[in-house]
Amino acid sequence: MPERRRILVTSALPYANGSIHLGHLVEYIQTDIWVRFQKMRGNECYYVCADDTHGTPIMLRAQQEGITPEELIARMHAEHLADFTGFNVGFDNYYSTNSDENRELAQGVYRRLRDAGLIATRTIEQYFDPEREMFLPDRFIKGECPKCHAPDQYGDGCEVCGTTYAPTELLNPYSAVSGAAPVRRESEHHFFRLDECGALLRDWMAHGHRGAGSELGAPLQPEAANKLEEWFEAGLRDWDISRDAPYFGFEIPDAPGKYLYVWLDAPIGYMASFKNLAERKGLDFDQWWGPDSSTELYHFIGKDILYFHALFWPAVLKNAGYRTPDRVNVHGFLTVNGQKMSKSRGTFVTARSYLDHLEPEYLRYYFAAKLNERIEDIDLNLEDFVARVNSNLVGKYVNIASRSAGFITKRFAGRLAAALDDTGAALVQRVQAAGNGIAALYESRQFSEAVRVIMGLADEANEYVNETKPWEVAKQEGAEERLHQLCTTNLNVFRLLTLYLKPILPGLSAGVERFLNIDPLTWDNAATLMLDHTVNPYEHLAKRIEPAQIEAMLEANRAAQPAPPAPVRHAEHQQHEHPPLGETITIDDFAKVDLRVARIVNAEHIEGADKLLKLTLDIGTETRTVFAGIKSAYSPEQLQGRLTVMVANLAPRKMRFGMSEGMVLAAGPGGKDLFVLEPDSGAQPGMKVK
Repeated sequence: MPERRRILVTSALPYANGSIHLGHLVEYIQTDIWVRFQKMRGNECYYVCADDTHGTPIMLRAQQEGITPEELIARMHAEHLADFTGFNVGFDNYYSTNSDENRELAQGVYRRLRDAGLIATRTIEQYFDPEREMFLPDRFIKGECPKCHAPDQYGDGCEVCGTTYAPTELLNPYSAVSGAAPVRRESEHHFFRLDECGALLRDWMAHGHRGAGSELGAPLQPEAANKLEEWFEAGLRDWDISRDAPYFGFEIPDAPGKYLYVWLDAPIGYMASFKNLAERKGLDFDQWWGPDSSTELYHFIGKDILYFHALFWPAVLKNAGYRTPDRVNVHGFLTVNGQKMSKSRGTFVTARSYLDHLEPEYLRYYFAAKLNERIEDIDLNLEDFVARVNSNLVGKYVNIASRSAGFITKRFAGRLAAALDDTGAALVQRVQAAGNGIAALYESRQFSEAVRVIMGLADEANEYVNETKPWEVAKQEGAEERLHQLCTTNLNVFRLLTLYLKPILPGLSAGVERFLNIDPLTWDNAATLMLDHTVNPYEHLAKRIEPAQIEAMLEANRAAQPAPPAPVRHAEHQQHEHPPLGETITIDDFAKVDLRVARIVNAEHIEGADKLLKLTLDIGTETRTVFAGIKSAYSPEQLQGRLTVMVANLAPRKMRFGMSEGMVLAAGPGGKDLFVLEPDSGAQPGMKVK
C-alpha cells in the first residue's frame, strides 16, 4: 500500500464582479477531476477556493447599483457557489477574500516583508481622474499602445501585441470610468522588492519547495519555465502593492489611506480559505503552510496569471516565512467553434445558461477529453461536443449497462451470477489491468489520454456484447446460465469503466452506484469483482443531446447577454494596420449610427498634439467641433472647404484639448493615405449617409 499523501489544491479565485462562464469552468473542472482522483486513491486531499472580492471594479459596480460592496460580494458568492455546485465542482471550502482570516494573514505577510527589508516606499506619478477624484488602476486607463498603436488598450498591457508597460506610457490616455483625460499626480506607494528575489526564485523554479532530489520535480511546466526565463532576462521589477483611497480592500498597517493591492491579498486568500477550513476540521494550519511543511501544495491557474503565481507568489511566501508551492499547473484558454467566445454569436455562455439546457456531466466529459498536462488552448466545438457525448457516453459506455441490466432484473431477480466463464473473466481482467495506467494518466493530468484509454476499453466491451449477443442467448432453451454469466460480465465491466470515469463524471457515477447497489467506488475497488450480488432495477442514466438544445442555449445567450456598449474612442485613436475583428453587431445596431455629410469650415493645429487637428464642421443645421487624428495626411489648409462624413449622434467626449462633438470618418490604409471627400462630390452638408 502506498503511503497516504496529504495534498492541498487550489484554483484561481474568480472575481466577484461577474458571472461564471464556460471559459472559467475549464480550470475548475480540470482541478476537480484531479482532486476527485486523489480522494478516490485514499489520499487526504482538500480543495479550497474563494471569491476574489477586493479592488476598484467591485467598489465602482456597487456604487452603480446603489448597494455596499459587501452586499454585492455576498450576492455574487451565492451565485458562483450555486454555479460550481451545478457542475459538481466539489470544493471542501469556498470562501471569500473579504474575511477576518484573510485580513489577518495579508496584513501579517506585509509586516513580515517590511521587517525583512523587502518593502520600499517611494513617490510615484500616476494618473488621476479629475471628474471622479480618484487615482485610476491600470485597467481603468485606456489608450493607444505605445508599441503597435492599437487603440483602446488597458493601462498595464496590450492585448493585441502582448507588450506590457506602465500606464503613463499609453498614448492619448483616457479614464474608462468617466471618459475624462486623466492628469498626473504624485502619491507615495509601497513596493515589494522582487528584484531582490532572483536567486530564491531560480532555486524554486529548479527544485520546487522540497529542494534538489525531490520526487515531485520542478514546479512548472517547460512552457511556463521558458516564459519565466524571458521575464528574468528582461529584469525583475519591484511590484507596487499599494493603492490609494478610495479603495475596497484591506488597509496597509501603519499607512493611513493606503490599501493592499488586490493581487497581494487575493492569493493569500488560498491560505485564508484553508485556515477557515482547518479551524472547522481541527487541522493544523502550520503543518500545511509552515516553511518546513511536508504536505503537497498544488495551484491550478490560467496562463494569463502565470506572472503573479510563478514570480510574486513564491517570493512573497518564502520571504514571509511560509512554504512555497510544489507545483503550479497552468492551462490555456477556451475557444468555442474555433473562435473567441462571443456574446453576439451566443457562444459567451454562462454556467447558469448551460445548466438550463444541458447536463453538466457532458461538459465535464468533453473538457476532460481535450485537456492534457500542457499549456494549450482547447476548443469547444459544439458539433463535435454533441457527437462525442452521443457516441461515447451514451452509445458506448451507458449502452453496456442498458443492454444487459433488463435480463438480470427479469430473469434472475436482480441477482448477478456467482462466477464468470473463461472468456468473460479474461475480458474483466484486461479491464482491471488497465487501472494502474489510467491512474498514472490522471496523476499527470493527461485526462484526454485517460479518456482515450477508457473509451478503448468500452469499445472492447461493446465488441464482446455484439459477439456474444445476450438478446439471442435469452431466446435459447437451456442457456440460462450462459445468459446469466454474460450479463454479469457486462455489468462488471460497466462498473470498472464507471470507476475509471468517476473523477470526470461524479454525478453519473453516483447514479450507477445506486443502480448497482454498491458503496461509493474507490480506486481500490478495481481489484474486486461484483459477483452473487443483487442490483436494483435499471433506470435511464443518460440521454442523447439534441441539436435543438444547443441552438436554444446559444439563442438564450444571444438574447440575454447583449454586448456591452464599447467605450467611445477619442477621435485621435487610429486603427492599426491589421486590427483584430471585434464583436459582430446586428443590422439594428448599425442602424442606430447617424452618418451625416459635413463641410470642414475651419481646421487648425492643436498645440501639444502630434496627430490631432481641430475641425469645425457644418452639418447643415449646426456646427460641431471635432478633434480628428488625420494630421498625418492633411494640413489644415488642405482641409478647409472639403467634405467629410461624421458620426453625428456620437456622445460628446471631454478631451485634454476640449470637447469633441462627434467623429469624422476617413478611408485608406492609414498614415499619409487617408482620404476625405472632395468639395465637388455632389454631397451637401447635413445629408444623411445611407
